Amino acid sequence: MAEWFFEPGHTAAEFCVRHMMVTHVRGHFKNVRGRLAFDPKRPLDSQVEAHLDAASVWTGEPDRDAHLRSADFLDVENHPEISFRGGKVEIIGDRDYLVTGQLTLRGVAREVLLKVRYLGQWATPWWVDGADQGPKIRAGSLATTTVNRHDFGVSWNSTLDNGGVVVGRFVDITIDAEAIQEQP
Repeated sequence: MAEWFFEPGHTAAEFCVRHMMVTHVRGHFKNVRGRLAFDPKRPLDSQVEAHLDAASVWTGEPDRDAHLRSADFLDVENHPEISFRGGKVEIIGDRDYLVTGQLTLRGVAREVLLKVRYLGQWATPWWVDGADQGPKIRAGSLATTTVNRHDFGVSWNSTLDNGGVVVGRFVDITIDAEAIQEQP
């Protein structure tokens, strides 16, 4: 089974949530770190672990980002990390899988199901101090899921007229992952 590490500069977790009943707010976390055990010939044996810095949330609006870091939402002072650990894999297509694992957010761990598409792998350059030290094997994947933020204690809201709310309950998550194969 090949061992991989996520390349932080090219791996990101993005989210999308309904805002004011009329639009969506999108944001992301860069510098996702973690490890992956994966062989496309034996995907059922895969394992994944990923970690991100909750304080790195970015939506492009500094006041909103500060609110998201507060105890109303991510509570980064008490819960600085968001993590995922998974290993139960179901094959649903040639390059498509369902991966079940534990998402931990605000100290609450819940089982979530990621729909993962394996994008393939390629031998690429590996630049160190301006010189190509490659090749290195890179693999890509795209994962999506939807979570109920209330399940993780992220329940702040404010009401609008006619029963509306400021922030939707369901959050769509997309993970773009680029992994580098460890040397055997």
